[in-house]
Amino acid sequence: MKLTVLGCYAATPRTFTNPTSQVLELNNELFLIDCGEGTQVELRRNKIKFSKLKHIFISHLHGDHFYGLVGLISTFTLLNREKELHVHGPKGIKEIVTLQLKFSKSWTGYPLYFHELSSREPEMILHNKKVTVETIPLKHRIYANGFLIREKPGARKLLINEVEKYDINVAYYRGIKKGKDAVLDDGTVIPNHKLTADPEPPESYAFCSDTAYNPKMLDQIKGVTGLYHESTFLEEHAYLAAPTGHSTAREAAAIARDASVSKLVLGHYSTRYDSILPFKQEAGEIFPNVDLADDGKIIEFS
Repeated sequence: MKLTVLGCYAATPRTFTNPTSQVLELNNELFLIDCGEGTQVELRRNKIKFSKLKHIFISHLHGDHFYGLVGLISTFTLLNREKELHVHGPKGIKEIVTLQLKFSKSWTGYPLYFHELSSREPEMILHNKKVTVETIPLKHRIYANGFLIREKPGARKLLINEVEKYDINVAYYRGIKKGKDAVLDDGTVIPNHKLTADPEPPESYAFCSDTAYNPKMLDQIKGVTGLYHESTFLEEHAYLAAPTGHSTAREAAAIARDASVSKLVLGHYSTRYDSILPFKQEAGEIFPNVDLADDGKIIEFS
Protein backbone atom coordinates (compact mmCIF):
# COMPACT_ATOMS: atom_id res chain seq x y z
CA MET A 1 0.00 0.00 0.00
CA LYS A 2 1.40 3.35 -1.05
CA LEU A 3 0.11 6.90 -0.71
CA THR A 4 1.18 9.69 -3.07
CA VAL A 5 0.30 13.09 -1.67
CA LEU A 6 -0.55 15.56 -4.44
CA GLY A 7 -1.73 18.30 -2.10
CA CYS A 8 -2.39 18.52 1.63
CA TYR A 9 -2.89 22.14 2.62
CA ALA A 10 -6.11 23.88 3.61
CA ALA A 11 -8.13 26.51 1.77
CA THR A 12 -6.17 28.16 -1.05
CA PRO A 13 -3.39 26.99 -3.37
CA ARG A 14 -0.04 28.77 -3.18
CA THR A 15 3.00 28.79 -5.42
CA PHE A 16 4.57 26.04 -3.31
CA THR A 17 1.59 24.16 -1.82
CA ASN A 18 -1.59 22.59 -3.16
CA PRO A 19 -5.04 21.88 -1.69
CA THR A 20 -6.17 18.36 -0.89
CA SER A 21 -5.63 15.52 -3.34
CA GLN A 22 -3.95 12.15 -3.02
CA VAL A 23 -3.60 8.83 -4.78
CA LEU A 24 -3.74 5.56 -2.87
CA GLU A 25 -2.27 2.47 -4.51
CA LEU A 26 -3.61 -0.73 -2.99
CA ASN A 27 -3.50 -4.23 -4.46
CA ASN A 28 -2.41 -2.80 -7.83
CA GLU A 29 -5.39 -0.43 -8.02
CA LEU A 30 -5.22 3.37 -7.91
CA PHE A 31 -7.78 5.56 -6.17
CA LEU A 32 -7.86 9.36 -6.38
CA ILE A 33 -9.13 10.90 -3.15
CA ASP A 34 -10.26 14.51 -3.45
CA CYS A 35 -9.30 16.69 -6.38
CA GLY A 36 -8.32 20.21 -5.43
CA GLU A 37 -6.98 22.76 -7.91
CA GLY A 38 -3.77 21.63 -9.59
CA THR A 39 -4.45 17.93 -9.21
CA GLN A 40 -3.81 17.00 -12.83
CA VAL A 41 -0.55 18.95 -12.84
CA GLU A 42 0.57 17.06 -9.74
CA LEU A 43 -0.48 13.75 -11.29
CA ARG A 44 1.88 14.47 -14.17
CA ARG A 45 4.64 15.69 -11.89
CA ASN A 46 4.42 12.47 -9.89
CA LYS A 47 4.28 10.34 -13.07
CA ILE A 48 0.92 8.77 -12.23
CA LYS A 49 -0.81 7.36 -15.30
CA PHE A 50 -4.18 8.99 -15.90
CA SER A 51 -5.43 5.83 -17.56
CA LYS A 52 -5.06 3.83 -14.33
CA LEU A 53 -7.55 6.02 -12.47
CA LYS A 54 -11.02 4.52 -12.53
CA HIS A 55 -12.53 5.76 -9.25
CA ILE A 56 -12.44 9.28 -7.79
CA PHE A 57 -13.72 9.91 -4.27
CA ILE A 58 -14.77 13.43 -3.24
CA SER A 59 -15.15 14.00 0.50
CA HIS A 60 -17.25 17.18 0.43
CA LEU A 61 -18.13 20.17 -1.70
CA HIS A 62 -15.77 22.80 -0.36
CA GLY A 63 -13.72 24.05 -3.28
CA ASP A 64 -10.31 23.08 -1.99
CA HIS A 65 -11.40 19.46 -2.26
CA PHE A 66 -12.94 19.33 -5.74
CA TYR A 67 -12.24 22.43 -7.88
CA GLY A 68 -9.76 20.42 -9.96
CA LEU A 69 -12.31 17.78 -10.90
CA VAL A 70 -13.92 19.22 -14.03
CA GLY A 71 -10.50 20.06 -15.47
CA LEU A 72 -9.30 16.52 -14.94
CA ILE A 73 -12.48 15.08 -16.45
CA SER A 74 -12.05 17.31 -19.50
CA THR A 75 -8.40 16.38 -19.89
CA PHE A 76 -9.35 12.71 -19.96
CA THR A 77 -11.48 13.50 -23.03
CA LEU A 78 -8.61 15.35 -24.73
CA LEU A 79 -6.44 12.29 -24.12
CA ASN A 80 -9.03 10.13 -25.93
CA ARG A 81 -9.90 8.15 -22.84
CA GLU A 82 -12.23 5.23 -23.52
CA LYS A 83 -12.40 3.57 -20.10
CA GLU A 84 -15.30 4.44 -17.84
CA LEU A 85 -14.76 6.79 -14.89
CA HIS A 86 -16.65 6.67 -11.59
CA VAL A 87 -17.01 9.74 -9.37
CA HIS A 88 -18.22 9.13 -5.81
CA GLY A 89 -19.21 12.23 -3.89
CA PRO A 90 -21.93 14.19 -2.10
CA LYS A 91 -25.28 14.85 -3.70
CA GLY A 92 -24.82 17.82 -6.03
CA ILE A 93 -21.51 16.76 -7.54
CA LYS A 94 -23.19 15.55 -10.72
CA GLU A 95 -25.05 18.83 -11.24
CA ILE A 96 -21.93 20.89 -10.62
CA VAL A 97 -19.80 18.98 -13.11
CA THR A 98 -22.38 18.42 -15.83
CA LEU A 99 -23.36 22.10 -15.80
CA GLN A 100 -19.78 23.07 -16.58
CA LEU A 101 -19.50 20.42 -19.28
CA LYS A 102 -22.82 21.54 -20.78
CA PHE A 103 -22.02 25.23 -21.15
CA SER A 104 -18.45 24.60 -22.33
CA LYS A 105 -19.72 22.01 -24.83
CA SER A 106 -17.17 19.59 -23.41
CA TRP A 107 -19.10 16.36 -23.03
CA THR A 108 -16.89 13.39 -22.33
CA GLY A 109 -16.06 10.84 -25.00
CA TYR A 110 -16.02 8.07 -22.40
CA PRO A 111 -18.62 6.71 -19.93
CA LEU A 112 -18.81 8.99 -16.87
CA TYR A 113 -20.78 7.75 -13.86
CA PHE A 114 -21.68 9.68 -10.73
CA HIS A 115 -22.46 7.91 -7.46
CA GLU A 116 -23.97 10.54 -5.20
CA LEU A 117 -23.88 10.14 -1.43
CA SER A 118 -26.33 11.42 1.14
CA SER A 119 -26.34 8.85 3.97
CA ARG A 120 -25.35 9.95 7.46
CA GLU A 121 -24.34 6.39 8.29
CA PRO A 122 -21.40 4.34 6.95
CA GLU A 123 -22.21 2.64 3.66
CA MET A 124 -20.39 0.36 1.24
CA ILE A 125 -19.86 2.23 -2.02
CA LEU A 126 -17.41 -0.04 -3.84
CA HIS A 127 -16.92 -3.78 -3.71
CA ASN A 128 -14.81 -5.73 -6.19
CA LYS A 129 -12.48 -8.73 -6.18
CA LYS A 130 -9.60 -6.77 -4.65
CA VAL A 131 -10.96 -4.09 -2.32
CA THR A 132 -13.94 -2.62 -0.53
CA VAL A 133 -14.63 1.07 0.08
CA GLU A 134 -16.92 2.41 2.80
CA THR A 135 -17.86 5.95 3.70
CA ILE A 136 -16.84 7.36 7.09
CA PRO A 137 -19.33 10.04 8.22
CA LEU A 138 -17.39 13.13 9.26
CA LYS A 139 -18.20 16.15 11.40
CA HIS A 140 -17.81 19.27 9.29
CA ARG A 141 -19.68 22.47 8.43
CA ILE A 142 -21.31 20.78 5.44
CA TYR A 143 -22.08 17.16 4.59
CA ALA A 144 -18.77 15.28 4.40
CA ASN A 145 -17.48 11.72 4.26
CA GLY A 146 -14.15 10.10 4.76
CA PHE A 147 -13.33 6.84 3.02
CA LEU A 148 -12.23 3.49 4.41
CA ILE A 149 -10.44 1.42 1.77
CA ARG A 150 -9.73 -2.19 2.67
CA GLU A 151 -7.78 -4.83 0.82
CA LYS A 152 -9.55 -8.19 0.65
CA PRO A 153 -7.70 -11.12 2.27
CA GLY A 154 -5.41 -12.92 -0.15
CA ALA A 155 -5.18 -16.64 -0.84
CA ARG A 156 -3.35 -18.87 1.61
CA LYS A 157 0.31 -19.56 0.85
CA LEU A 158 1.03 -23.00 -0.53
CA LEU A 159 3.76 -24.92 1.33
CA ILE A 160 5.17 -26.57 -1.76
CA ASN A 161 7.39 -29.05 0.12
CA GLU A 162 4.40 -30.35 2.07
CA VAL A 163 2.21 -30.57 -1.02
CA GLU A 164 4.87 -32.50 -2.93
CA LYS A 165 5.44 -34.80 0.04
CA TYR A 166 1.86 -36.03 -0.31
CA ASP A 167 2.15 -36.16 -4.11
CA ILE A 168 -0.92 -33.94 -4.54
CA ASN A 169 -1.88 -33.21 -8.13
CA VAL A 170 -1.33 -29.62 -9.24
CA ALA A 171 -4.97 -29.43 -10.31
CA TYR A 172 -5.93 -29.19 -6.62
CA TYR A 173 -3.56 -26.35 -5.76
CA ARG A 174 -6.07 -23.56 -6.36
CA GLY A 175 -8.65 -25.15 -4.06
CA ILE A 176 -6.05 -25.72 -1.37
CA LYS A 177 -4.99 -22.06 -1.54
CA LYS A 178 -8.64 -21.14 -0.99
CA GLY A 179 -8.68 -23.17 2.23
CA LYS A 180 -9.86 -26.61 1.14
CA ASP A 181 -8.44 -29.80 2.65
CA ALA A 182 -6.73 -32.31 0.33
CA VAL A 183 -8.13 -35.80 -0.17
CA LEU A 184 -5.63 -38.43 -1.31
CA ASP A 185 -6.46 -41.31 -3.63
CA ASP A 186 -6.80 -43.68 -0.66
CA GLY A 187 -9.30 -41.35 1.02
CA THR A 188 -6.87 -39.87 3.53
CA VAL A 189 -7.71 -36.25 4.37
CA ILE A 190 -4.80 -33.84 4.76
CA PRO A 191 -5.95 -30.77 6.74
CA ASN A 192 -5.40 -27.47 5.00
CA HIS A 193 -3.28 -26.04 7.82
CA LYS A 194 -0.62 -28.69 7.06
CA LEU A 195 -0.40 -27.60 3.43
CA THR A 196 -0.65 -23.82 3.63
CA ALA A 197 0.41 -20.80 5.65
CA ASP A 198 -1.65 -17.73 6.50
CA PRO A 199 -1.63 -14.97 3.86
CA GLU A 200 -0.21 -11.54 4.63
CA PRO A 201 -2.66 -9.50 6.74
CA PRO A 202 -4.81 -7.32 4.46
CA GLU A 203 -3.97 -3.63 4.54
CA SER A 204 -6.43 -0.81 5.07
CA TYR A 205 -6.49 2.98 4.78
CA ALA A 206 -8.81 5.55 6.34
CA PHE A 207 -9.04 9.07 4.92
CA CYS A 208 -10.61 11.52 7.39
CA SER A 209 -10.73 15.10 6.17
CA ASP A 210 -12.32 17.55 6.76
CA THR A 211 -13.64 16.90 10.25
CA ALA A 212 -13.78 18.16 13.77
CA TYR A 213 -12.74 15.74 16.52
CA ASN A 214 -15.14 12.85 16.06
CA PRO A 215 -14.77 9.77 18.30
CA LYS A 216 -17.85 8.25 16.67
CA MET A 217 -15.55 6.98 13.90
CA LEU A 218 -13.36 4.94 16.26
CA ASP A 219 -15.13 1.60 15.93
CA GLN A 220 -15.15 1.81 12.14
CA ILE A 221 -11.47 2.59 11.70
CA LYS A 222 -10.20 0.36 14.52
CA GLY A 223 -6.81 -1.15 13.70
CA VAL A 224 -6.39 0.27 10.19
CA THR A 225 -2.92 0.17 8.68
CA GLY A 226 -2.88 3.85 7.80
CA LEU A 227 -4.98 6.79 8.99
CA TYR A 228 -4.87 10.14 7.22
CA HIS A 229 -6.46 12.64 9.59
CA GLU A 230 -6.71 16.34 9.08
CA SER A 231 -4.81 18.59 11.49
CA THR A 232 -5.67 22.08 10.40
CA PHE A 233 -4.57 23.75 13.64
CA LEU A 234 -1.93 23.58 16.33
CA GLU A 235 -2.93 23.80 19.98
CA GLU A 236 -2.36 27.54 20.11
CA HIS A 237 -5.32 27.91 17.74
CA ALA A 238 -7.43 25.07 19.16
CA TYR A 239 -10.27 27.52 19.82
CA LEU A 240 -10.76 27.75 16.04
CA ALA A 241 -11.10 24.03 15.44
CA ALA A 242 -14.62 23.09 16.54
CA PRO A 243 -16.37 26.22 15.17
CA THR A 244 -14.83 25.66 11.72
CA GLY A 245 -15.31 21.89 11.68
CA HIS A 246 -11.62 21.09 11.88
CA SER A 247 -9.16 19.29 14.18
CA THR A 248 -5.87 19.97 15.88
CA ALA A 249 -2.82 17.74 15.59
CA ARG A 250 -3.35 16.55 19.16
CA GLU A 251 -6.96 15.61 18.42
CA ALA A 252 -5.90 13.66 15.33
CA ALA A 253 -3.34 11.82 17.45
CA ALA A 254 -5.99 11.00 20.06
CA ILE A 255 -8.13 9.41 17.34
CA ALA A 256 -5.13 7.37 16.11
CA ARG A 257 -4.30 6.23 19.64
CA ASP A 258 -7.86 5.29 20.57
CA ALA A 259 -8.40 3.45 17.26
CA SER A 260 -5.10 1.54 17.63
CA VAL A 261 -4.02 2.35 14.08
CA SER A 262 -0.56 1.42 12.83
CA LYS A 263 0.43 4.78 11.35
CA LEU A 264 -1.00 8.29 11.49
CA VAL A 265 -0.50 10.71 8.61
CA LEU A 266 -1.27 14.35 9.31
CA GLY A 267 -2.40 16.85 6.68
CA HIS A 268 -4.74 19.71 5.71
CA TYR A 269 -2.54 22.23 7.48
CA SER A 270 -3.67 25.82 7.74
CA THR A 271 -1.46 28.04 5.60
CA ARG A 272 -1.03 30.42 8.55
CA TYR A 273 1.92 28.29 9.75
CA ASP A 274 5.46 28.75 8.47
CA SER A 275 6.48 25.16 9.30
CA ILE A 276 4.61 21.86 9.59
CA LEU A 277 7.16 20.29 11.95
CA PRO A 278 5.30 21.41 15.11
CA PHE A 279 2.32 19.32 13.98
CA LYS A 280 4.39 16.16 14.30
CA GLN A 281 5.81 17.28 17.62
CA GLU A 282 2.39 17.93 19.14
CA ALA A 283 0.83 14.73 17.78
CA GLY A 284 3.87 12.69 18.81
CA GLU A 285 3.23 13.46 22.46
CA ILE A 286 0.08 11.34 22.22
CA PHE A 287 0.73 8.86 19.40
CA PRO A 288 4.28 7.84 18.46
CA ASN A 289 4.04 6.66 14.83
CA VAL A 290 3.27 9.95 13.09
CA ASP A 291 4.18 10.99 9.56
CA LEU A 292 3.64 14.38 7.95
CA ALA A 293 1.99 14.56 4.57
CA ASP A 294 3.56 17.05 2.19
CA ASP A 295 3.06 17.80 -1.47
CA GLY A 296 4.84 15.22 -3.62
CA LYS A 297 5.63 12.94 -0.68
CA ILE A 298 5.25 9.17 -1.07
CA ILE A 299 4.30 7.31 2.10
CA GLU A 300 4.70 3.56 2.46
CA PHE A 301 2.76 1.60 5.07
CA SER A 302 4.52 -1.77 5.10
